[in-house]
Amino acid sequence: MRRVGFLLSRRWLLFLLVVAALAWLAWRLGEWQFDRLADRQERNAVIERNEALPPAEVTDLLAIGEGVGAGEQWRVVEATGTYAVEDTVVVRYRTREGASGVDVVVPLVLADGTALLVDRGWVATDNRGAATEELPAPPPGEVSVTGWVRQDATGDSTAVTDQSTRSISSERIGEALDRPVLGGFVDVRSESPQPETPLLRAELPELDNGPHFYYGLQWWFFGALAVFGFFYLMYDEYRGVRPGRRGGAVGDDHDVASDDSEGAQHPAVDGKHHARQE
Repeated sequence: MRRVGFLLSRRWLLFLLVVAALAWLAWRLGEWQFDRLADRQERNAVIERNEALPPAEVTDLLAIGEGVGAGEQWRVVEATGTYAVEDTVVVRYRTREGASGVDVVVPLVLADGTALLVDRGWVATDNRGAATEELPAPPPGEVSVTGWVRQDATGDSTAVTDQSTRSISSERIGEALDRPVLGGFVDVRSESPQPETPLLRAELPELDNGPHFYYGLQWWFFGALAVFGFFYLMYDEYRGVRPGRRGGAVGDDHDVASDDSEGAQHPAVDGKHHARQE
């Protein structure tokens, strides 16, 4: 059996390290996609369960200073109060079907004086924002609202400047408006009475599994392909096959060398033959 000492060469050791790193990375990326699939399936189950439940009173789920749990996301709630139009907050950089626009968030003041942040929907406008007086007005007087409970956003995007923000955070908006605000917010599903100019409502997210399963398989296939390629090249090296020496290339060199050597000997042989004849 031929020796496999070439595997200890620097070139092959580096090759092995690179293939091992690629295989490990592909495995981890595949696991990441399958983890995202599991998270999406769990989210879908929560949405389906909460959508099937009867509407709950908003104060049964939301409270001042308390966040919204993952199991309460997309739960349908009811609330009755009066919109504080003067405290409307514009959520910038919201696009739908390629069109720029904003979401309109208006506090709904409840009977006890606390406020529920209500995302009334989307309207097409310049993504830099719009003056609150230019936005469609909500229904006046007492309004009954049903909607889906949503969790607050986090990070720098929740900063509120001149009643404008990029992401909704009840804590940050409550501080900016100087109002007691329930934790989380609500995406409107219906308003009664109806507004004169309705906004484009939020919709439930897609409940499919997305592309994560196939992405995970692709990453694992790439990792397996890298390992297979390494062993194939190792076997090729083990057989002693080298580029430039395949097929009859080696034999052709030998034949040329033989012909040259034989040709070099012909003058001496012919000289001896002529000497004997003379």
